[in-house]
Amino acid sequence: MKISIITACFNNQETIEDTLLSVKSQTYKNLEHIIIDGGSTDNTLSIVKKFDHISKIVSEQDDGIYFALNKGIRESTGDVIGFLHSDDFFSDENVVEKIAETFENSSCDATYSDLDYVSFSNPQQIIRRWKSGFYNNKKLRSGWMPPHPTFYVKKEIFDKYKYFNTEYKISADYDLILRFLTNSVKLLYIPEVLIKMRVGGVSNNKIMNILIKSTEDYRIIKRNNVGGVFTLFKKNFFKISQFWKR
Repeated sequence: MKISIITACFNNQETIEDTLLSVKSQTYKNLEHIIIDGGSTDNTLSIVKKFDHISKIVSEQDDGIYFALNKGIRESTGDVIGFLHSDDFFSDENVVEKIAETFENSSCDATYSDLDYVSFSNPQQIIRRWKSGFYNNKKLRSGWMPPHPTFYVKKEIFDKYKYFNTEYKISADYDLILRFLTNSVKLLYIPEVLIKMRVGGVSNNKIMNILIKSTEDYRIIKRNNVGGVFTLFKKNFFKISQFWKR
Protein backbone atom coordinates (compact mmCIF):
# COMPACT_ATOMS: atom_id res chain seq x y z
CA MET A 1 0.00 0.00 0.00
CA LYS A 2 1.40 3.38 -1.03
CA ILE A 3 0.62 6.39 1.14
CA SER A 4 0.77 9.91 -0.28
CA ILE A 5 1.62 12.74 2.09
CA ILE A 6 0.89 16.23 0.79
CA THR A 7 2.52 19.33 2.27
CA ALA A 8 1.33 22.76 1.17
CA CYS A 9 3.68 25.60 2.01
CA PHE A 10 4.29 29.29 1.43
CA ASN A 11 7.19 31.19 3.04
CA ASN A 12 7.62 28.66 5.84
CA GLN A 13 11.39 28.69 6.16
CA GLU A 14 11.16 28.66 9.98
CA THR A 15 9.28 25.37 10.25
CA ILE A 16 9.40 23.44 6.96
CA GLU A 17 12.60 21.57 7.84
CA ASP A 18 10.99 19.94 10.89
CA THR A 19 8.11 18.81 8.69
CA LEU A 20 10.43 17.33 6.07
CA LEU A 21 12.65 15.59 8.63
CA SER A 22 9.53 14.12 10.20
CA VAL A 23 8.53 12.47 6.92
CA LYS A 24 12.05 11.42 5.95
CA SER A 25 12.51 9.60 9.28
CA GLN A 26 9.41 7.41 8.91
CA THR A 27 10.04 3.65 9.08
CA TYR A 28 7.33 3.04 6.47
CA LYS A 29 8.99 3.57 3.11
CA ASN A 30 6.20 2.93 0.57
CA LEU A 31 5.17 6.56 0.62
CA GLU A 32 5.44 9.59 -1.58
CA HIS A 33 5.88 13.10 -0.25
CA ILE A 34 4.48 15.82 -2.47
CA ILE A 35 5.32 19.49 -1.86
CA ILE A 36 2.92 22.11 -3.20
CA ASP A 37 4.54 25.52 -2.79
CA GLY A 38 2.62 28.73 -3.42
CA GLY A 39 5.60 30.56 -4.91
CA SER A 40 7.66 31.20 -1.78
CA THR A 41 9.97 34.19 -1.81
CA ASP A 42 12.04 33.22 1.25
CA ASN A 43 14.33 30.18 1.69
CA THR A 44 11.52 27.61 1.83
CA LEU A 45 12.28 26.05 -1.57
CA SER A 46 16.03 25.90 -1.02
CA ILE A 47 15.36 23.95 2.20
CA VAL A 48 12.92 21.63 0.43
CA LYS A 49 15.39 20.87 -2.35
CA LYS A 50 17.94 19.56 0.16
CA PHE A 51 15.74 16.53 0.89
CA ASP A 52 16.09 13.55 -1.44
CA HIS A 53 13.03 11.64 -0.21
CA ILE A 54 10.57 14.09 -1.82
CA SER A 55 8.72 12.61 -4.78
CA LYS A 56 7.48 15.80 -6.42
CA ILE A 57 7.75 19.56 -5.97
CA VAL A 58 5.29 21.97 -7.56
CA SER A 59 5.98 25.67 -7.01
CA GLU A 60 3.65 28.28 -8.48
CA GLN A 61 1.22 30.91 -7.31
CA ASP A 62 -2.21 29.63 -6.32
CA ASP A 63 -5.40 30.91 -4.72
CA GLY A 64 -4.91 29.53 -1.22
CA ILE A 65 -4.30 26.39 0.78
CA TYR A 66 -7.31 24.39 -0.45
CA PHE A 67 -6.39 25.00 -4.09
CA ALA A 68 -2.90 23.75 -3.18
CA LEU A 69 -4.21 20.65 -1.42
CA ASN A 70 -6.50 19.82 -4.35
CA LYS A 71 -3.49 20.14 -6.63
CA GLY A 72 -1.62 17.74 -4.39
CA ILE A 73 -4.44 15.20 -4.52
CA ARG A 74 -4.42 15.31 -8.32
CA GLU A 75 -0.63 14.81 -8.35
CA SER A 76 -0.74 11.88 -5.90
CA THR A 77 -0.41 8.23 -6.92
CA GLY A 78 -0.92 6.62 -3.50
CA ASP A 79 -3.74 4.36 -2.31
CA VAL A 80 -4.19 6.55 0.78
CA ILE A 81 -3.79 10.32 1.11
CA GLY A 82 -2.91 12.43 4.15
CA PHE A 83 -1.83 16.02 4.72
CA LEU A 84 1.10 17.20 6.81
CA HIS A 85 1.12 20.98 6.84
CA SER A 86 4.31 23.00 6.94
CA ASP A 87 3.91 23.81 10.67
CA ASP A 88 3.17 20.19 11.60
CA PHE A 89 5.21 17.06 12.24
CA PHE A 90 4.66 13.42 13.17
CA SER A 91 4.87 12.44 16.84
CA ASP A 92 7.49 9.76 16.07
CA GLU A 93 9.04 7.76 13.24
CA ASN A 94 6.42 4.98 13.35
CA VAL A 95 3.30 7.02 12.60
CA VAL A 96 2.87 6.13 8.92
CA GLU A 97 3.58 2.48 9.74
CA LYS A 98 0.68 2.51 12.23
CA ILE A 99 -1.64 4.17 9.71
CA ALA A 100 -0.72 1.67 6.98
CA GLU A 101 -1.26 -1.29 9.33
CA THR A 102 -4.67 0.06 10.30
CA PHE A 103 -5.77 0.18 6.67
CA GLU A 104 -4.24 -3.21 5.85
CA ASN A 105 -5.86 -4.95 8.84
CA SER A 106 -9.36 -3.53 8.42
CA SER A 107 -11.94 -2.57 5.83
CA CYS A 108 -11.91 1.12 6.77
CA ASP A 109 -11.97 3.96 4.26
CA ALA A 110 -10.32 6.50 6.56
CA THR A 111 -8.42 6.73 9.84
CA TYR A 112 -7.95 9.51 12.37
CA SER A 113 -6.17 9.99 15.69
CA ASP A 114 -5.38 12.57 18.37
CA LEU A 115 -3.36 15.75 17.93
CA ASP A 116 -1.24 17.97 20.18
CA TYR A 117 -1.06 21.73 19.71
CA VAL A 118 2.47 22.77 20.66
CA SER A 119 4.33 26.03 21.18
CA PHE A 120 5.67 27.60 18.00
CA SER A 121 9.07 28.29 19.54
CA ASN A 122 9.22 25.19 21.77
CA PRO A 123 7.56 22.19 20.09
CA GLN A 124 8.12 20.09 23.22
CA GLN A 125 5.63 22.28 25.10
CA ILE A 126 2.05 21.03 24.72
CA ILE A 127 -0.53 23.83 24.70
CA ARG A 128 -3.63 21.70 24.29
CA ARG A 129 -4.63 18.23 23.18
CA TRP A 130 -7.31 17.34 20.65
CA LYS A 131 -8.47 13.98 21.95
CA SER A 132 -10.84 12.81 19.26
CA GLY A 133 -12.55 9.81 20.82
CA PHE A 134 -14.46 7.11 19.00
CA TYR A 135 -16.89 8.15 16.30
CA ASN A 136 -20.61 7.65 15.92
CA ASN A 137 -22.82 9.64 13.55
CA LYS A 138 -24.80 11.25 16.41
CA LYS A 139 -21.66 13.19 17.34
CA LEU A 140 -21.87 15.28 14.15
CA ARG A 141 -24.81 17.25 15.59
CA SER A 142 -22.62 18.08 18.58
CA GLY A 143 -20.01 19.68 16.35
CA TRP A 144 -17.63 16.71 16.43
CA MET A 145 -14.91 16.30 13.84
CA PRO A 146 -11.50 14.61 13.86
CA PRO A 147 -8.36 16.76 13.54
CA HIS A 148 -7.85 17.21 9.82
CA PRO A 149 -4.05 16.62 9.89
CA THR A 150 -4.69 13.17 11.40
CA PHE A 151 -7.30 12.25 8.76
CA TYR A 152 -5.98 9.71 6.22
CA VAL A 153 -8.36 8.67 3.44
CA LYS A 154 -8.32 6.26 0.52
CA LYS A 155 -7.78 8.02 -2.80
CA GLU A 156 -10.92 6.39 -4.20
CA ILE A 157 -13.01 8.24 -1.59
CA PHE A 158 -11.68 11.59 -2.81
CA ASP A 159 -12.44 10.56 -6.38
CA LYS A 160 -15.97 9.50 -5.44
CA TYR A 161 -17.02 12.40 -3.19
CA LYS A 162 -14.86 15.19 -4.66
CA TYR A 163 -12.05 17.28 -3.23
CA PHE A 164 -11.97 20.43 -1.08
CA ASN A 165 -14.68 22.96 -1.88
CA THR A 166 -12.66 26.11 -2.56
CA GLU A 167 -15.59 28.46 -1.99
CA TYR A 168 -14.59 28.11 1.68
CA LYS A 169 -11.42 29.98 2.65
CA ILE A 170 -10.84 28.48 6.12
CA SER A 171 -13.32 25.64 6.79
CA ALA A 172 -13.14 23.50 3.65
CA ASP A 173 -11.57 20.70 5.70
CA TYR A 174 -14.66 20.61 7.95
CA ASP A 175 -16.90 20.49 4.88
CA LEU A 176 -14.85 17.69 3.35
CA ILE A 177 -14.98 15.55 6.49
CA LEU A 178 -18.72 16.08 6.97
CA ARG A 179 -19.34 15.25 3.32
CA PHE A 180 -17.43 11.99 3.69
CA LEU A 181 -19.02 10.97 6.99
CA THR A 182 -22.59 11.78 5.96
CA ASN A 183 -22.00 9.47 2.99
CA SER A 184 -21.17 6.57 5.35
CA VAL A 185 -17.41 6.49 4.80
CA LYS A 186 -16.04 3.84 7.18
CA LEU A 187 -13.91 5.52 9.84
CA LEU A 188 -11.45 3.94 12.28
CA TYR A 189 -9.88 5.66 15.31
CA ILE A 190 -6.23 5.23 16.30
CA PRO A 191 -6.36 6.32 19.98
CA GLU A 192 -3.03 8.08 20.35
CA VAL A 193 -1.34 11.33 19.38
CA LEU A 194 0.14 10.94 15.90
CA ILE A 195 0.46 14.58 14.83
CA LYS A 196 1.83 17.69 16.52
CA MET A 197 0.79 21.13 15.27
CA ARG A 198 2.40 24.45 16.09
CA VAL A 199 -0.07 27.04 17.35
CA GLY A 200 -0.90 30.03 15.18
CA GLY A 201 -2.72 28.49 12.19
CA VAL A 202 -4.72 30.51 9.66
CA SER A 203 -8.09 29.76 11.27
CA ASN A 204 -7.20 31.01 14.75
CA ASN A 205 -4.61 33.79 14.45
CA LYS A 206 -6.88 36.80 13.80
CA ILE A 207 -10.28 37.92 15.05
CA MET A 208 -11.50 38.39 11.48
CA ASN A 209 -10.46 34.85 10.58
CA ILE A 210 -12.37 33.52 13.60
CA LEU A 211 -15.50 35.32 12.39
CA ILE A 212 -15.04 34.04 8.83
CA LYS A 213 -14.50 30.51 10.11
CA SER A 214 -17.63 30.60 12.29
CA THR A 215 -19.71 31.86 9.36
CA GLU A 216 -18.34 29.16 7.08
CA ASP A 217 -18.81 26.47 9.73
CA TYR A 218 -22.49 27.40 10.09
CA ARG A 219 -23.05 27.26 6.32
CA ILE A 220 -21.33 23.87 6.21
CA ILE A 221 -23.40 22.53 9.11
CA LYS A 222 -26.62 23.54 7.37
CA ARG A 223 -25.48 22.33 3.93
CA ASN A 224 -24.63 18.89 5.30
CA ASN A 225 -27.80 18.77 7.41
CA VAL A 226 -26.10 18.02 10.74
CA GLY A 227 -27.67 20.72 12.91
CA GLY A 228 -27.69 24.50 13.38
CA VAL A 229 -26.59 27.15 15.87
CA PHE A 230 -26.35 24.65 18.75
CA THR A 231 -24.01 22.48 16.66
CA LEU A 232 -21.78 25.49 15.98
CA PHE A 233 -21.76 26.40 19.67
CA LYS A 234 -20.80 22.85 20.70
CA LYS A 235 -18.07 22.72 18.06
CA ASN A 236 -16.45 25.87 19.45
CA PHE A 237 -16.99 24.90 23.10
CA PHE A 238 -15.21 21.60 22.49
CA LYS A 239 -12.01 23.52 21.72
CA ILE A 240 -12.01 25.06 25.22
CA SER A 241 -12.07 21.61 26.82
CA GLN A 242 -8.91 20.64 24.90
CA PHE A 243 -6.79 22.74 27.27
CA TRP A 244 -7.50 20.23 30.06
CA LYS A 245 -7.06 17.05 28.03
CA ARG A 246 -3.42 16.23 28.59
